[in-house]
Amino acid sequence: MNQKTSRDILEQELQQLESQVDELLQLIAHLREENESLKNQQGSLVTERASLLQKNEEARTRVESMITRLKSLEQA
Repeated sequence: MNQKTSRDILEQELQQLESQVDELLQLIAHLREENESLKNQQGSLVTERASLLQKNEEARTRVESMITRLKSLEQA
C-alpha cells in the first residue's frame, strides 16, 4: 500500500467517525427533547391526578352526607 492510499483510507475512516459523531449528537438532542417532553407530561399527569383525587374525595363526602340525611329521614 502506498502512502496516498493509506491517507485516503484514514481520511475515509475519519469521515465515517465524524458522521457517526454527528448522528450521536442528533440522537442526544432528540433524547433530551423527548425527556423534557416526558417530564412535562409527567408533571401534568401528577397535577391532574391530584385534582381527580380531590374531586373524588368531595364526591365521597357529598354521598356520605346524602346517606346520612336519608337515614335520618327514615328514622323520623
